[in-house]
Amino acid sequence: MREPVIDDISTAAARERVGETRGLRLVPALTLLSHPMPFRVGERLLLEALTRGQPVALSRNVPDFERPGAALGMHLADPFLSRKPLTFLPGIEGAIRLDPGEGSPVTVAGGALLGSWELSAQEVAAGVPLELAGRVALLLHLADPEPAGAMDALGMVGASLGVQRVRQHVEQVADLAVPVLIRGETGSGKELIARAIHQRSPRRERPFISVNLGAIPKELAAAELFGSRKGAFTGAVKDQQGFFQAAHGGTLFLDEVGEAPPEVQVMLLRALETGEIYAVGERSPITVDVRLVAATDAHLEEQIRDGRFKAPLMHRLSGYSIRVPPLRERREDIGRLFHHFAREEMEALGEVGRLTPSDAFAEPWLPTSLATRLVLHDWPGNIRQLRNVARQLVIGNRGRPTLRLDEQLEQELCAVTAVPTGRPAEASSPSASEPRAAAALRRKPSEITETELLGALRESRWDLQAAADRLGIHRTSIYDLIERSPNLRTAGDLSVEELTRCFQECRGDLDVMAQRLEVSKRALGRRIKELGLGAGNG
Repeated sequence: MREPVIDDISTAAARERVGETRGLRLVPALTLLSHPMPFRVGERLLLEALTRGQPVALSRNVPDFERPGAALGMHLADPFLSRKPLTFLPGIEGAIRLDPGEGSPVTVAGGALLGSWELSAQEVAAGVPLELAGRVALLLHLADPEPAGAMDALGMVGASLGVQRVRQHVEQVADLAVPVLIRGETGSGKELIARAIHQRSPRRERPFISVNLGAIPKELAAAELFGSRKGAFTGAVKDQQGFFQAAHGGTLFLDEVGEAPPEVQVMLLRALETGEIYAVGERSPITVDVRLVAATDAHLEEQIRDGRFKAPLMHRLSGYSIRVPPLRERREDIGRLFHHFAREEMEALGEVGRLTPSDAFAEPWLPTSLATRLVLHDWPGNIRQLRNVARQLVIGNRGRPTLRLDEQLEQELCAVTAVPTGRPAEASSPSASEPRAAAALRRKPSEITETELLGALRESRWDLQAAADRLGIHRTSIYDLIERSPNLRTAGDLSVEELTRCFQECRGDLDVMAQRLEVSKRALGRRIKELGLGAGNG
């Protein structure tokens, strides 16, 4: 049996280091997340000069940003940005230094930049959001310098390495008859890819039938897929066609194929091997001509080890396998995707004109701080969750010139990935006794609201030093803020019963415990040791 072809290229998989990875040459780049002219979102500036040891200066007037694959570009051109540049300088082993100079105010992952700052190659690879004067938001990341083609090709929005590779695989396999297995997290766009395969295949004029096996009762799955004969089971009062027959000559998309019951797995395997199916209650085979595309967010190999999925079926389904990267691995696409979904909602509301402002002095429709929060969010629900957030924001801000978070979204977007934000370039290896933020304390503790404090703590996964860095205050100040907050507690406030129960439920995982109990991870570790429960994993 031919081994399945498995594609494991995503932005994250290719970001092992700056430079060449798996034959790909990646270079630092800036992608627009938010701009007073929303149509510019998604434009990109390649920082190739950094790979040659040369600096790049970014200001209102230079250089030009281009839409991936386009020939012409334009500088940022916002009248509120300074002509004095923010300078990007090459560092050691792929690091990048930022020098704000005397130009526009700059924030790095939400923290104000007051002096020269250094980002490691790993931090750049993960993606670092920058804000200029509260007017323009960009993502510093790694990109393939080769033209990416149309950003909306095959109905897939974005220019990240992961989505480019998915497009390539769709084009390569679409005109063949082999079955395809699409693997990716829930909400990552697997059905969209299946439809693209169908639309690029010789079967495009024939039916495309989509079936979610997770939504069909297991006792009815066989009849729904393969049809049934009158009297085959209670309730079968007439002959019934199944989805295989409905898709004859076309494509059958089976989503959540890992949910298929054992008896259905056997029938699917026979259909793939022989092109024949048996309707429930029928003894004669029915020949069908169906191109099967399946999708799953399950770990099928683990299900095979547990005896819940048949290995021969997985190998048959995986005539060609495509991995869909989750949204957190393609952060440079988030701005473009958000505006795509927002435009759809605004067209339905008759307010799409708000996305084409004629006044260069207008406030950005998508505030830069909100763009930063969007790009730092984990997006466990992937593209589906982003679409829902866009809908909530658009409807909740009808008639308003800019978007603002309501309480519900404020809570939802608090749970962001703790992205490292670099260190002062003058002290790229600070000692344990000298906090990273000591080089430039940026804010007064009295300016920090309780909501902002809680957000920073959650974003930093209850690492107090990281939260202090985000807020631009000294570590000792964050203790005072927590003590004064009536709605926050310390590890010392936790009862023995609550600590013991949480320790058992989290199996001693200190990171999980800190996030659940919402207290300092370090202090929590000390309490656990004092109680003799163990040292956790921190």
